[in-house]
Amino acid sequence: MNTDITASAKPGYPVIDRNPPFTKTVANFNTLDYLQLTTITGISVTAGSLSGIKPNIRGPSVVTFGMIGLLGGFMYAYQNSCGRLMGFFPNEGEVARYKK
Repeated sequence: MNTDITASAKPGYPVIDRNPPFTKTVANFNTLDYLQLTTITGISVTAGSLSGIKPNIRGPSVVTFGMIGLLGGFMYAYQNSCGRLMGFFPNEGEVARYKK
């Protein structure tokens, strides 16, 4: 059984790690990844606050929307970091860091 989860398309940039582990991918987050994660979370918290029409439902709405935004932002940052390590997104900084 093939357990390789990498894409079948050829990467357009230098490959640093063909199948990067979770820890290496998270350690590779850059400033833009953290900024996008924070922005998505902030927008979600704001939407949760605005969606709570009744005052007693506003708190749970903020928490729920915030968690969804946090997880979505993390997945987006993870996807970008992983794509850079696998060579599918521009990765000049990673190439310089890992000297490949």
